[in-house]
Amino acid sequence: MKKLKTLRSKIDKIDSGILKYLNERAQLSIDIGKIKSESAKPKFSPVREADVYQKIINANKGPMLEKAVKAIYMEIMSGSLALQTRLKIAYLGPEATFTHIGALKKFGHSLDYLECDSIKDVFTEVERNRASYGVVPVENSTEGAVNHTLDMFVDSDLKICSEEYLPVQHNFVSKLKTISSIKTVYSHQQVFAQCRNWLEKNMPQAKLVPVASTTVAAMSAAVGKGRAAIASNLAAERYGLNILARSLEDSSHNITRLLVIGKQDEKRTGNDKTSILFSMKDKSGALHDVLTSFKNNKINLTKIESRPSKKKAWRYYFFLDMQGHIADKSIAKSLQQLKKHCSFLKILGSYPEAR
Repeated sequence: MKKLKTLRSKIDKIDSGILKYLNERAQLSIDIGKIKSESAKPKFSPVREADVYQKIINANKGPMLEKAVKAIYMEIMSGSLALQTRLKIAYLGPEATFTHIGALKKFGHSLDYLECDSIKDVFTEVERNRASYGVVPVENSTEGAVNHTLDMFVDSDLKICSEEYLPVQHNFVSKLKTISSIKTVYSHQQVFAQCRNWLEKNMPQAKLVPVASTTVAAMSAAVGKGRAAIASNLAAERYGLNILARSLEDSSHNITRLLVIGKQDEKRTGNDKTSILFSMKDKSGALHDVLTSFKNNKINLTKIESRPSKKKAWRYYFFLDMQGHIADKSIAKSLQQLKKHCSFLKILGSYPEAR
């Protein structure tokens, strides 16, 4: 007990030191915020964020895990941003959905959040300056592209400022404490599809009721008898539900990619991604010519997706992601060559590539 008391006393002393340095850091953040205001620089900098994370991860020698260190610093940086300005982050709602969780993972709990009913509403809130940034899903590793997000970029002038990858964990939640009494399960239709094997094995007789979101599912499970939902940890916490089983998804590699949209261009970090949108001239071999320009300049393409233009039958827009920054000579050269084959070309943004 004496040894335990000594160790706890050392922890208390360290905690006092951590708090002292946190407040010193906070004061420096306030001073930086004043300089940014005077120079009209954006308060949130994905480039600076990526640099801070990389430095602390490189400096971390353990035993604290990398994931834990990043989570701690995410909240430190969130608190610092809140001291500089009250940023408002629009996201595809409702609360406790995976997009909301992704927004919190990106910006922390100290900022203001605006729940939106649709992806279009997220774009609108940022375009009209009612939100500083927006967070929208763009693709899922098992379900593919979120087409509505891609379509919004055709007419919007907003930029992609950053990206975030969110591992998706589906949990079986209920007011009840055992699975045996559950007769009805609520969730989004896609979630049922992603958890098909677990449901067939553990809930073969249950009635599956599709709803608009996992948050609505959690709300439905919180009222009435014999109900459960497949939802997030945050949804279970918000609606007072017990987590009866975790990680129900059939694939352990179920990841959603989220985009942060805003009005600013980002500087080069050396570990960047560039997204573009284009449509090709109507001629034979046009797509081959486009892809050849990237191959010749040794640019790695990470995504290409086509969408109907909705303005003319059998005409398509292509969304393309590549590694590198618009300021890189190889990408600048490729895009210059690309213009020869395109009837339309838009740079959606260069931004730090998520880990």
